[in-house]
Amino acid sequence: QAQLVESGGGLVQPGGSLRLSCTASGFTSNDYHMGWFRQAPGKEREFVAAVTSIGGDTFYAVAVKGRFTISRDNGKNTLDLQMNSLKREDTAVYYCAASNSETILTLSSASEYDYWGRGTQVTVSS
Repeated sequence: QAQLVESGGGLVQPGGSLRLSCTASGFTSNDYHMGWFRQAPGKEREFVAAVTSIGGDTFYAVAVKGRFTISRDNGKNTLDLQMNSLKREDTAVYYCAASNSETILTLSSASEYDYWGRGTQVTVSS
C-alpha cells in the first residue's frame, strides 16, 4: 500500500526557517516525480515545488522561488522542502505527493499526482 508521511511542520516566526520531510513507502518512489503542495484556510490547494524522477530537475511556484528548496534522496525514499525567509502568507497545510505522469510539463497540477500524504501544518506567526 502506497504511503506518504510528512513531518517537520510547526510554528515559526516571520523570517524564520523550517524543513519539511516526506517518507515514501509501499511503492517505488524513485520512479515517480515528487512534489509539495499547500492549502491555506479557505483557499484551494496550490503548487509549491516539484522534482523530477530522472535528472532531479526542480520547479517552483513564483511565490516561493528563491526561498524554498526541494530535494530528494532516492536511497532513503525521502523528499524534503527547505523553507527559508518564511512569510505569514506561507501559513498552510503542506502536502507531499507523487506523480507517475509521462510529462513533466504539468507537474504544477494537483490532478497529475497519484499519491498524497495527509499533510503537515506550517504556521508563520509572531
